[in-house]
Amino acid sequence: MKTKYYLIGCLLVSSVFYSFTYYQVKPWLVPEKNAKMRNPIKADAEVLKIGKDLWITHCVACHGRQGAGDGPKSATMKTFMKDMGSASVQGQTDGALFYKISEGRGEMPAYKEKVTDPKELWSIIHFVRSSFKAK
Repeated sequence: MKTKYYLIGCLLVSSVFYSFTYYQVKPWLVPEKNAKMRNPIKADAEVLKIGKDLWITHCVACHGRQGAGDGPKSATMKTFMKDMGSASVQGQTDGALFYKISEGRGEMPAYKEKVTDPKELWSIIHFVRSSFKAK
């Protein structure tokens, strides 16, 4: 009987530990030279429209229309997506956001392979900055 409780206890502890380590959000490190990059294009109406169109095409499925990380695909993903309006996202440099969008990580695809014009990727950043205000 003690062995049964011991095994159940071990399974519970190991499953809690696995869940804790599996779903931990690891820091997404950006090389310093990339983090220091400045957005080379100005945010005007045309740039914001391009950014919005690209957001709808490539980002809404996971990040949601309001950037809250609640898109239709988000429920099936293991990755925790931050709210685009959160201080932790809005506080990042344009270069850091560009790097993350371009290079991807885990379930986040590398968009440099899907959106090959860097100006379009910078447009997404302008759209995110203007549409999802820091909370």
